[in-house]
Amino acid sequence: MSSSKYAEPFRIKSVEMLKETTPEYRRKVLEGVGYNLFKVKADDIYIDCLTDSGTSAMSDRQWAALMTGDESYVGNRCFYDYEKAIQDLFGFQYVIPTHQGRAAEQLLARMLYPKRPQAKYVLANMAFDSTRAAAIIHGVTAIDLLEPAGYDTIHEHPFKGNLSTEKLEAFIQEHGVDSIAWVQMIVTCNSNGGQPVSMANIKACGEIAHKYGLAYIADCARCFENAYFIKEREPGYQDKTIREICLEMFSYFDYAFMSIKKDGLVNMGGFFCCREQSMYDVAWVDNMNYEGHATYGGLAGRDLAAIAVGLYEGSDYRYLKGRIGQVQYLGERLDEFGVPYVRPVGGNGVYIDARKFYPDIAPEHFPGLCLAADLYLKEGIRVSELGASAFSYKDDKGVIHYPEIDLVRIAISRRVYTNSHMDLIAETLGELFKSGSPNFKGMDKSDWYGATTHFTSSYTPMFK
Repeated sequence: MSSSKYAEPFRIKSVEMLKETTPEYRRKVLEGVGYNLFKVKADDIYIDCLTDSGTSAMSDRQWAALMTGDESYVGNRCFYDYEKAIQDLFGFQYVIPTHQGRAAEQLLARMLYPKRPQAKYVLANMAFDSTRAAAIIHGVTAIDLLEPAGYDTIHEHPFKGNLSTEKLEAFIQEHGVDSIAWVQMIVTCNSNGGQPVSMANIKACGEIAHKYGLAYIADCARCFENAYFIKEREPGYQDKTIREICLEMFSYFDYAFMSIKKDGLVNMGGFFCCREQSMYDVAWVDNMNYEGHATYGGLAGRDLAAIAVGLYEGSDYRYLKGRIGQVQYLGERLDEFGVPYVRPVGGNGVYIDARKFYPDIAPEHFPGLCLAADLYLKEGIRVSELGASAFSYKDDKGVIHYPEIDLVRIAISRRVYTNSHMDLIAETLGELFKSGSPNFKGMDKSDWYGATTHFTSSYTPMFK
């Protein structure tokens, strides 16, 4: 293809019909689930942009691989293909399979937190809810040290996921090394727009962590998208392959864990990996108690076979160009309506700035939740709020802390929707932005405790 415009490097072989509903039906649905879109049945959704996790369409080669699944209890052939793919793309020798990324993160937490009993903090660019939840279980607080540009939703910056080296140094100096469990980099940074982290920043933060004897860990659910942005935006990487960029990226980390449900293009799976035999031996035994034997880790052999194929497909430059091109297309359509979103768009979706979208709704009344409910009521589109509901918390004095930015994530599933779906999303958002919320003055929420209450909470709408 010689044109500068992109086209998806695949064609559609199988389709799934979508259910259409009326606004009246959708209003009854929302009332029945306490206005929490996490509780809405998938059959009642028209376009589902709640998450990009586990929602990918698998390829013909992945479906073919499923049929080769070796379901032997231990030592199944598919595990070794899975292991080889991870070693080849990530550079770690030892691999532990888990059923998804959260399980791998909990495995890591169970191994490392007890080694630093005085630790009060885990430091990150911007921790996601799973990291906060894993920390809370061990009495630790996740601290966000994002560079200032990462909180700016208006101005363009190539790497808004960067962890501030200045903040990192200052926090360690102020609180002491013993108070810190480890340093964690989320690539891409999901909580502020799927924003990438530069190679220079990954390296620099690793040097600081190691200077103080701290472990440096990668949460790499969307690392191939991050590598794509490095290739496109960071000097010196234009001629490198995605694999070459990944191998350098992970050379700076001590450990890594991944939800393969994102960039691995599968519906279930994860891993933890390390370089030391001693750490592997501990992880092997611990994982047996929660996930299973080290050669299946909560996954069927056919899942492992599909993952081995999906990791290579997900790291293919042509695929990444088309995938991120679709996200950019949605951003361009939103520009036509002046809709405020995190610029530039990230890799896994477009994130709407809810406070700018509904400026008349205060953070304590959840503008993001109101926007999410409005989108569902208007066209059956489901999105997720990543703002005041998802990330606010009460401290030990009872003071509620709100996040610096209030976002609504329009997560784009991989190889699932067409640009016609993007058009409907953009046009619906454009109408809502022009009119303001047709339904709500805000919402109330009673439970503030825990990092994952936004999955289970019910909300009380304040109607206009």
